[in-house]
Amino acid sequence: MQMMKWSVMALAIAAATTQLAVASSQSDSKGFVEDSTLDLLSRNFAFQRDFKNNAPGKNMTNEWAQGEMLTYSSGFTQGTVGFGVDAFGYLGLKLNSGKGTSGTGLLSLDDDDGRAHDEYAKASGAVKLRVSETVLKYGDQRTAAPVFATSDSRLLPETATGFNVMSEEISGLVAEAGHFTAYSNRNETNFDDDLATNYSGATADSISYFGATYGVTDELSTSFYASEVEDNWRQYYANVNYAVELADDQKLAVDFNIYRTNEYGDARSGEIGNTTFSLAPSYTLGAHKFTVAYQQVRGDTPFDYVGGDSIFVANSVQYGDFNAAGEKSYQARYDIDMTSFGVPGLSFMTRYVRGSEMDNSHDNSGVYTGTPGSSKGGKEWEQNFEAKYVVQDGVAKDLSLRLREAVYRGNEQANGVYGPDVNEVRLIAEYPLSIL
Repeated sequence: MQMMKWSVMALAIAAATTQLAVASSQSDSKGFVEDSTLDLLSRNFAFQRDFKNNAPGKNMTNEWAQGEMLTYSSGFTQGTVGFGVDAFGYLGLKLNSGKGTSGTGLLSLDDDDGRAHDEYAKASGAVKLRVSETVLKYGDQRTAAPVFATSDSRLLPETATGFNVMSEEISGLVAEAGHFTAYSNRNETNFDDDLATNYSGATADSISYFGATYGVTDELSTSFYASEVEDNWRQYYANVNYAVELADDQKLAVDFNIYRTNEYGDARSGEIGNTTFSLAPSYTLGAHKFTVAYQQVRGDTPFDYVGGDSIFVANSVQYGDFNAAGEKSYQARYDIDMTSFGVPGLSFMTRYVRGSEMDNSHDNSGVYTGTPGSSKGGKEWEQNFEAKYVVQDGVAKDLSLRLREAVYRGNEQANGVYGPDVNEVRLIAEYPLSIL
């Protein structure tokens, strides 16, 4: 058993044995039932992706589905150590799909013919205990650590099976550790999928991590995480986020993210020595927000990760990650909040990202160059547009309507490694309902 696995267990034991005399969330517990919540999120999702140079593959994927996500979270029993449970039930329903247009990730697919199932569902949960301000969970759950974050970018969210402990014993400091051994993909019903890397194609028997976020001041926060993807790599992450009010309607912010990844154990993903970072300053003036970003990948392999959203760099956008070996990328983004113009709840966003200088031809292990080929000389760009409206009051209060559009283009080298040119549209309607 590796060191990180032991560190997770040590934190869990500490959480179960520490007793603090000061007031805490656990000492304020009203009970298992009394603090329970039950929420239902309904999501209607239409997804179309047109491929512009994908012969002889599909020219389009196009599906429409309805998702229902019921989430229950109990309170904790009273006493020094509180016990509780979290549970969820997810249901996906096909509204439109065909054999030739399936594969958007919204719906589960038949292994034999690739057609989307009419419906799919899954349910599970986790047990939890709390001491003071520390909570330990074991079971099927969603994660949000920058080195292992499950995705919620399609109809239903991903989940992972394992331990997670979160502690807020020190004011301003949130510490976290986790150890996970299995995965449930967003359009699958089982909970024993392999922990798969996103780019090398390798799998891992487990992922372990620990880290913390600390609010140094009201304006400045920092984070540090370390993780181990068994027999693949060890990865380290740091973040610095600074935001300051310049005037009543002006704000300046800077967000810096950096990852360092090195091969570990059997090195199933090959030899890795990768440093990836991004710097994204932004300026807000009233309803307007302007952001620019620079991102760079230093190394002979792409920046790789496990979990659909485990990439906290600025230029990982709607379609592309801009994370090829050696790639440098730039972003310009504009957001506007229409509240100041008399339409509260309405917002728009547009951005453009351009990347170049791809080169994975020096990947000595060949894991990232063997299939489908070299990215040397690769260039790519992506443009996104988003419009969102949230109903502010009335019967439909909190109903959100969202349009997301992406156009992606790459040269021959980029297309050969990262796929064809794409035009993509997503229409998403969500309605949250608090039952308890």
